[in-house]
Amino acid sequence: MQPRNMSMSGVVDLAAVKAAGEAKAKAEQARAESARTGGGGAVSPSALVIDVDEAGFESDVLQRSTEVPVVIDFWADWCEPCKQLGPLLERLAVEYNGRFVLAKVDVDANQMLMQQFGIQGIPAVFAVVAGQALPLFQGAAPESQIRQTLDQLVQVAEERFGLTGIAVDPDAAGDSGAAPAEAPAGPYDALLESAVQALDAGDFGGAVQAYRNVLADDPANTEAKLGLAQAQLLGRVADLDPQQTRTLAAEKPADPAAQMAAADLDLVGGHVEDAFGRLVETVRRTFGEDRDLVRVRLLELFEVVGPDDPRVIAARTALARVLF
Repeated sequence: MQPRNMSMSGVVDLAAVKAAGEAKAKAEQARAESARTGGGGAVSPSALVIDVDEAGFESDVLQRSTEVPVVIDFWADWCEPCKQLGPLLERLAVEYNGRFVLAKVDVDANQMLMQQFGIQGIPAVFAVVAGQALPLFQGAAPESQIRQTLDQLVQVAEERFGLTGIAVDPDAAGDSGAAPAEAPAGPYDALLESAVQALDAGDFGGAVQAYRNVLADDPANTEAKLGLAQAQLLGRVADLDPQQTRTLAAEKPADPAAQMAAADLDLVGGHVEDAFGRLVETVRRTFGEDRDLVRVRLLELFEVVGPDDPRVIAARTALARVLF
């Protein structure tokens, strides 16, 4: 099941016939001008991923979006899910071979951009196509679902705005002209890779087992701990009906199962504080085994977000107040 905010409905809503026609005309005009002045040549693969700040946003994103869709990854160094999503988006940007450019925005250093896009939580991913901003998704998601969203973005950009991407020269050197050195393979790389492949295939049980195999030998493995928590979360929400789940949670505020399911949906949707607050309140309302069950689930969600995240630290404090 695709998370409810992993949708291209925003693109369809924004692409009214008149607006799309005007944007397409501007894009074609910009490409013609670029060709006339000698621009628009093939770029190196490294140029497909760029760091963007507020000062360069107009040229790096808005103007560039008249030639190629620009996907914006809003991230922060303290955000653990961002550390998983960022490298995945970078890899896909190169794999898609010029059909989109990835712009990375550090929200801590660019608060104004975060406010302008109305971002409530990170990671958050938007696209800009021919100058128009389009929401893509927020929160954690498997690679297969991200690919579906990017495929829809590329299709809309081509059909409605005439953007076919930019040429890429795989032999062109980046800024340094030197190929990056490959990191040596770690002892658990094969198991971790198999876990990622299982996630991409929607085999959440297989991913869980692969991560557990790593943790059996290396209990402190950070990547496996995070991956296990994410795989378990995605497996739990895969078959949930969002409307039914939220209705049941509203009707049964003290029911542990109902509240945990709704909290899972909150977290997958990027509503981190809502998920934590819901479970802290459920811990307050329950006793005995029910309380312990909810407490353990909350700790699992902490693993997904990351122990250093300010929202996790705040929720741990709130949980301690409720328990003690």
